[in-house]
Amino acid sequence: MKYKFKLSSLDCAGCALAIEKKLNENDEIKEASVNFSKLMITVETDSKNVKKLVSSIVKEVEPESKVMDLNETYENKSKFKFHLIRLILGVLLCVIGMLLKGKLSSILMVLSYVVLLYRTFTNAIKLLFKSKTVNENMLVTISCIGAYLTGNDHEGLMVIILYEIGKILEEVAVNNSRRSISDLMDIKPEYANLKLDDEIVQKDPNEVKIGDIIVIKKGDKIPLDGTIIKGSSKLDVSALTGESELRIVKVNDKVLSGSINTSSVLEVKVDSLYADSTVSKILELTENASDRKAKTENFVSKAAKIYTPIIMVLAFLIAILLPVFGISFKVSIYRALVFLVVSCPCAIAISVPLGYFSGIGKASKQGILVKGSDYLESLSYVNKIIFDKTGTITTGITSKYELEILDNDYKEKDIINYYVKGEMLSNHPLAKSVVSVFNKKVSTKDVLNFKEISGKGISYEINNKKIKLGSSSFVGAKDKDSYIYLKIDNKIVSKLKLIDDIKPDSKSAIEELKKENIETFMFTGDKKSSALNVANKVGVDVLKYEMLPDEKYKELDKIIEENKMKTAFVGDGINDAPSLALSDVGISMGSVGSASAIEASDIVIMNDSLSKITEAIKISRFTKHIIKENLIFAVGVKVLVLVLGAIGVANMWQAVFADTGVTLLTILNTTRILRRKFK
Repeated sequence: MKYKFKLSSLDCAGCALAIEKKLNENDEIKEASVNFSKLMITVETDSKNVKKLVSSIVKEVEPESKVMDLNETYENKSKFKFHLIRLILGVLLCVIGMLLKGKLSSILMVLSYVVLLYRTFTNAIKLLFKSKTVNENMLVTISCIGAYLTGNDHEGLMVIILYEIGKILEEVAVNNSRRSISDLMDIKPEYANLKLDDEIVQKDPNEVKIGDIIVIKKGDKIPLDGTIIKGSSKLDVSALTGESELRIVKVNDKVLSGSINTSSVLEVKVDSLYADSTVSKILELTENASDRKAKTENFVSKAAKIYTPIIMVLAFLIAILLPVFGISFKVSIYRALVFLVVSCPCAIAISVPLGYFSGIGKASKQGILVKGSDYLESLSYVNKIIFDKTGTITTGITSKYELEILDNDYKEKDIINYYVKGEMLSNHPLAKSVVSVFNKKVSTKDVLNFKEISGKGISYEINNKKIKLGSSSFVGAKDKDSYIYLKIDNKIVSKLKLIDDIKPDSKSAIEELKKENIETFMFTGDKKSSALNVANKVGVDVLKYEMLPDEKYKELDKIIEENKMKTAFVGDGINDAPSLALSDVGISMGSVGSASAIEASDIVIMNDSLSKITEAIKISRFTKHIIKENLIFAVGVKVLVLVLGAIGVANMWQAVFADTGVTLLTILNTTRILRRKFK
């Protein structure tokens, strides 16, 4: 079974990686992941006392961190105040000690060391004895004590003071970033107003059942998916679709959880449990997104495992080898200590997961759901996009039709009945369009031996007559066009053409993709004339028509094989599942909460707008750009100061900046993802 827990007091990305590694090494745990950005642990295990097991492992790596259930809250303000007071006290002792002389000065300096090094030293020792590993706490502790022992006690104090200030600022910056990301996805309803006779009772959304009546007041978030039975209003659906335009709703309209009621009171009949609601699926998707890590993230994780031991060895070599070149042992040890301070990997470890999660959060706010950082990274490399036609480039909703009767023995009313009776039993978008355009209710009790042939049509029997509905080749018609033919026994009696509207933004979206140097394709089962009409209007680069589903799959496979970069497929998420799964990045039109779309693809566009694809690509590319900036900056500064420290140019001050200063700057740089506009 899978279990989820919250973590407290974890502001070190390297520690998060170490916790994840330690959890996965345990024989009782099948798989574990630590989401540093959301402070969440996910474990899959058959163990009974899971929380106790996870807590014991976490304590080995990060003694100050606490494992909590999802409904638990943790207030760390008192601990934050304690460390702030400790820092102020340590600084005061240091300043007074520097002003005084003699034994009292020495005593105050030692007390200052004890007060300031308290947290770092205790964490380092606990980690060393519990898990036999070292991290940045040990590196800083060795550096400060070493500075004191080599007569550089003032510099040692400056290191720990600046380090403690940096840790406090880092904690504030990380928590602010987490809040910003959480605010972007704050769509979870806190309660539901359940109507019981003439009384309204506030309930947890999880306690509301299908068929219950809930009251949505002005300003309320709709807690569950349902149908309006009383009232009309305007809904803010921006949290789901990223669009600011209010949606007008009335009686019999479906409403989705996560929407906000902006005007009149509504009464809604609940259609699904909270666990199956739109808002629950979106939250689950975004919470699990960090479980799928990008290649860059995995590389940093692997590198972090061997980074600290290598640094320790290099520092030791600097300490023992420099005296060979005529440098005093005292100076060589000092330079080795500078090397240790610089080498703390926090800036590198924190910038990558925080960057990807910021990108996923920003995309979610815009109505673009990304299932993992690996998909966000892959999207930045996409240079070819294949579009399905119906429901993707076109609306998939038919409002007009042309019906041509080829046999005068049949009346229009009867022909329409044959179409509707057959198509009502199919889930194909085209079948649904036929039922929708005729807007007629009929009974299907007399329909026998119903069969659906993928990409061709359907057959059934009624009143001893054999009926076929489908393409010209399926019914044996001579013409090769895009009509839906009706064949009764051995005679073709009519043909139906559905007029499918092109989405308003399809043309502009294709143009925007071309500006991003992306080649566009359209795959469709339509006949040549109909396919060309749509392709010419929207301006796709390559058109493939009269394709069966398996032919779409094979052609997509061929394009992927020949493409040196990444290929994306965009479909409606129901009939295009094989192609969505095959592509490097599967993008589906979400139909504002379609469960099948969310399941089938890697990225879901919640409002069906193709322009969101360009927006998603821009977010992914900017996220990659920021992460690259952070890595180059962090590694560059560290390498520079490492070299300067080894040759005696850089001192402890520069070393502290290369550690905590660089970490703070990378966090601040990452917040640009959340602030930037991508439209």
